[in-house]
Amino acid sequence: MRKLIGLCLAAVLATAACGTTEDPAAADRSTPAGDGGGSGPVTVTDSRGKEVKLDAPAERVAATEWNAVEHLVSLGVMPVGVSDIKGYGQWVSAEPLDDTPTDIGTRGEPSMDTLAKLDVDLVVVTDALVEGAVEKIEETTPVIVLAGGDTKDSIGKMFDNLDIVAKATGTEDRAAELRAEFDKKIDEGKDAVAEAGADGTKVAFSDAWVDSGSVSIRPFAKGSLVADVLAEIGLENAWPMEGDPVYGLAQADVEGLTVLGDDVRFWYIANDAFGDPYADQLANNAIWKNLPFVKSGEVHRFPDSLWMFGGPGSMGQFIDAAVDALG
Repeated sequence: MRKLIGLCLAAVLATAACGTTEDPAAADRSTPAGDGGGSGPVTVTDSRGKEVKLDAPAERVAATEWNAVEHLVSLGVMPVGVSDIKGYGQWVSAEPLDDTPTDIGTRGEPSMDTLAKLDVDLVVVTDALVEGAVEKIEETTPVIVLAGGDTKDSIGKMFDNLDIVAKATGTEDRAAELRAEFDKKIDEGKDAVAEAGADGTKVAFSDAWVDSGSVSIRPFAKGSLVADVLAEIGLENAWPMEGDPVYGLAQADVEGLTVLGDDVRFWYIANDAFGDPYADQLANNAIWKNLPFVKSGEVHRFPDSLWMFGGPGSMGQFIDAAVDALG
C-alpha cells in the first residue's frame, strides 16, 4: 500500500488516485530559513529514529514526496528540487511552487544525477522510496525521512512531520503559526457545521480510478487524514471497513458502496486532468444509479487540486470544501 500511495498519482491515476486557508500566510513564504532556529548546528531525529546532523539550518532543500514539498513551502522555504513538479501543480494548490525548483524525477525514485547537480544541503523524503534510494542519497547528502502517515493519530503525525522539517530549516516559529492557524480553522469549521445543523452527519469520502475498464474505489476510512480532519469539525465517517495502518485507505468497487446507509452523504475528489470515474464511467451503472445517496442527490465532488495527504494548508482547504458541501 505504501508503494501505491507513493507512486499512484505520478502514474496519472491509471492504477489509483493518491491553501493556505488564510492568505496572510503568503506573506511569510519569503521568510528565510532561520526564523526560529538560529544559524548554528542542527540535529534532527527523523521518523527512523535516526539523528541527522546539519552544520546549519538547511537552505537548499530538495523533497521527493508532495507532503514534504508542501511543508517546505508553507514554512517559507522554496525547495530547489521537487519530484514530479507537473503532478504537484495538478494536485496541490494550498502551497504553490514558484518557477525556481528543478524537477528531480519521480516521487518513488528521484534522479541521483539531478540531485548531485543541485548541491543541496538536505533531501527530505518519505518511507515510500524504492529500496536503496535513501542509502544512495546519504552517500553525499543528509537525508531526513518522514513517515507517510499513521492512522493512530493522522493529524498528530502531520504536525510531527511539519515540526521535523521546521527544525531542519530553522523555521520553527512559522511552524507554530501554522499550527495556530489550523486550530483556528478547525474551530471555524466546527462552528459552521453546528450552524448548519449538521453535527454528526455521516459522510463517505473517496476517490476512484479506472483500471482495465473497471472502476476501483478508494474509501478514506477512519484514521485517514482527510476523514480525521472532517471528524474534528463534527462529521461522522460512514465507511464501515478498516483502511491500511499507514494512510487509512481501503478498497471497494461499485457493489461495495451498497454497505453505506440511507442517511449518508457521498463526497469524493477527482481531477479534470485525469477524469471523473463517478460522473463518467458510473453515470449509467444500474447499481450506482440506485444507491440511496445518488437517488437523493447527496453526491458532491470536491474542488480539484486538494491534496489528500498534505499539510495544514491542504487540510484547511478540505474544511472549507466540506462546509461548502453542507450548504
